[in-house]
Amino acid sequence: MKKHPIHRPFLSRPHGEALPTVAIIGQPNVGKSTLFNKILGTKNTIVDDSPGVTRDRIYAECEYQGHLFQLVDTGGFDPSATEGMVGLIKQQSQVAVSQSDILIVVMDGRAGLTPLDQEIINFLRGTKKPIFYAINKIDTPKSETLLADFYKLGQDYLYPISAEHGMGVDELLEALLPLFPVQERDPHDVLFPKVAIVGRPNVGKSTLMNTMMGQERMVVSDTPGTTRDAVDSIITFEDRHYLFTDTAGLRRRGRVERGIEGYSTAKTIRALGRSDIAILLLDGIEGVTEQDTKIAGLILKQGRGCIILVNKWDLRKGEADAQMKYSQMLHRRFPFLQFVSILYGSALREKTIQQLFPVIDSVGREFSKRVSTGKLNQFLQKAIAANPLPLRKGSPVKSVFMTQVATNPPTFALFVGRSIEVTSSYLRFLENRIRETFGFEGTPIRILVRKK
Repeated sequence: MKKHPIHRPFLSRPHGEALPTVAIIGQPNVGKSTLFNKILGTKNTIVDDSPGVTRDRIYAECEYQGHLFQLVDTGGFDPSATEGMVGLIKQQSQVAVSQSDILIVVMDGRAGLTPLDQEIINFLRGTKKPIFYAINKIDTPKSETLLADFYKLGQDYLYPISAEHGMGVDELLEALLPLFPVQERDPHDVLFPKVAIVGRPNVGKSTLMNTMMGQERMVVSDTPGTTRDAVDSIITFEDRHYLFTDTAGLRRRGRVERGIEGYSTAKTIRALGRSDIAILLLDGIEGVTEQDTKIAGLILKQGRGCIILVNKWDLRKGEADAQMKYSQMLHRRFPFLQFVSILYGSALREKTIQQLFPVIDSVGREFSKRVSTGKLNQFLQKAIAANPLPLRKGSPVKSVFMTQVATNPPTFALFVGRSIEVTSSYLRFLENRIRETFGFEGTPIRILVRKK
């Protein structure tokens, strides 16, 4: 059966073509390296609460929405520094600014606009390069009030982000896209959907991977914690290629030992962060545990597409109402994952694999789906007519507007007047209506509220 491609390819550098360079700058300890790691999807740089951890420029090639670019992480920039280590860091930052095509200035939203931030901005006033102002540590709707201090800069648009949690990062990257040159794809480039297999220890993750590969590459044992590291494998199914990652089992935090196991847990979380889709493997005999619920919450927090596969179901063959009862338990324990497909099978059987791949393709299409602004606003007017937006007493009804600002996961911006109070329950109403109208099965949806 012909499969549809997932539009999030790994691309090679265009032959002989220089990549656009994006430099992240700012004063020490505002989250530059955290943002660098979040964009890159891995943890290459050392992130610590001590100022000045990143001393040299660090370069990495990145891909976003089919566009390749070079990302530069810099040390904390102090324009007034002249000597010592701080002076050397300043020199490295100046070189990064001069050699870059686009600049992202990161500032700490919790600290407010500081004199050093103002110095950096004054230093950059002479450059004609595009500058994007990212206000970090804006991780809740309530913290968006912290942006007020930064409007003193006189900029038309600020980008509130949480570099640690990834909130707002897609919106920032979407704003960069029009500045990147159009890059022609090599016809030999292959689309690789990225899939992470996650779950607690000993639920059958490596067994599932071995069945898909048809060989015993992974060490499979009844001893929990056999897989120490995240292992990548390219798997071909019906002439399509997939990048699968088998991960170490995630234990409860209190039971994670320091050293190798702690490192394995960190690798698992990073593998999940750089994947498009997570397969959450559950034990069909033991049922759903508290740790399963926490792992499911982590998938949602990371914004990954999700498929639930209940393993060892062959051992319950013939039990009356077993699947119905298990499904009811899943809905009760995972109320935040009602949009996720649930499969029942055995990691040892090829029949389960045959059922799994079409669902992976379907979730991948939904994860990268984009809805036109025209269709969204037709939908929005019908939704408001059915359930009006809450207004402050006596305030006139203002026009509202919605647009999709990102994919992977689908992210929407709802622009409203200042007199409109958008509650969490109303956002849930909108999310449910979006799913009823446009689908998005298997993928989380994010709705950002922005004042007009």
